[in-house]
Amino acid sequence: MVKDPERFALNMARMIEQAGKAASAWAEPREKGEVRDHVAEPVVDMVKTFSKLSEYWLSDPQRALEAQTRLFAGYMTVWANAIQRVSPNAEAPDDAVKPERGDKRFQDPEWGRNAFFDFLKQAYLVTSRWAGDLVEHAEGLDEHTRHKASFYVKQVSNAIAPSNFILTNPELFRETVASNGENLVRGMKMLAEDIAAGKGDLKLRQADYSPFEIGKNVATTPGKVVGRSDVAEIIQYDPATETVLKRPLLICPPWINKFYILDLNPQKSFIRWAIEQGHTVFVISWINPDERHGSKGWEAYIREGLQFGLDMVEKATGEKEVNAIGYCVGGTLLAAALALLAQEGDNRIKSATFFTTQVDFTHAGDLKVFVDEDQVAAVERSMNEKGYLDGTKMATAFNMLRSGDLIWPYV
Repeated sequence: MVKDPERFALNMARMIEQAGKAASAWAEPREKGEVRDHVAEPVVDMVKTFSKLSEYWLSDPQRALEAQTRLFAGYMTVWANAIQRVSPNAEAPDDAVKPERGDKRFQDPEWGRNAFFDFLKQAYLVTSRWAGDLVEHAEGLDEHTRHKASFYVKQVSNAIAPSNFILTNPELFRETVASNGENLVRGMKMLAEDIAAGKGDLKLRQADYSPFEIGKNVATTPGKVVGRSDVAEIIQYDPATETVLKRPLLICPPWINKFYILDLNPQKSFIRWAIEQGHTVFVISWINPDERHGSKGWEAYIREGLQFGLDMVEKATGEKEVNAIGYCVGGTLLAAALALLAQEGDNRIKSATFFTTQVDFTHAGDLKVFVDEDQVAAVERSMNEKGYLDGTKMATAFNMLRSGDLIWPYV
């Protein structure tokens, strides 16, 4: 029980007040016509995918009965274990199912010590494993549909985990009681702020960004802008050695991140390390696009980003030959640029190094879930309306790849 019922009641009132602010932050942009809601394409695709999966299991009554029997048998094992746990003088039974290695959701000791929470945990794990098995053993599904079904089952399983709810998470329940509900007020306040920051859509914060300031404790390696195009700026970093290597280094980072992903702080800076080895380092800093850049395609990013960067390196140093590094999708762009420039006889890039780069997307992992004709068409419609892809949509897609770690702990 809460220690101070009066304080708890006051905090519940404050939480409701913050909930009102969250609702207002969601509704106001829609009333002004700044946000237009559509049925989320992933939800539509998930329903279609689950329909194909259920068609296999429900088309044969015997098959459906066997699947239900397996689930019921799992529940009975969990129930029998729960009865044995509370029986006097009985040995503690082995769990019917254990969390996967590295699953952080059930690390609190109460998940195993408390019979109620242990029952919830095991019942949830039995259900989620059973749902995964339905996908794995369904026949007649093409591999793309099976991959999507497995991905969406994981999303639903992560969403309904008992660790996401106050009354079924021992750690959260304990904190709520100890703080008389102060944590709920903070959480609702942050929800309102995240919706406001997303201009009507939820923009999850996974860290407190307030302590970070560009140039002071982030992106601290000294440098200057030596060129600017419609899509990028070229940054040249100050040398850190008395002499430098003859051939400069041009880095092409991804445009889904900022250039300082490679210069977070002095202890986590590839750029600082490179100049300390005697490299003259140039980095492409991509613009944050808006409606004006709607006509800029892949070739524009090569011409006005990479090729422009080569021109700026030559202008600043007099050197035609460079070493190049491509990071993530920046590496994909670099690989495409190498082919194009070779065709045109531009051989200024003498070596290319790729960091976490895909150039063959045959085995693209869970990202392929978002790539089929219907979903690509939906993205194209959205981009044709605005001229660019909203960064929150891309962030949501990447967060969904690890929703158990990147979404639900912050909601």
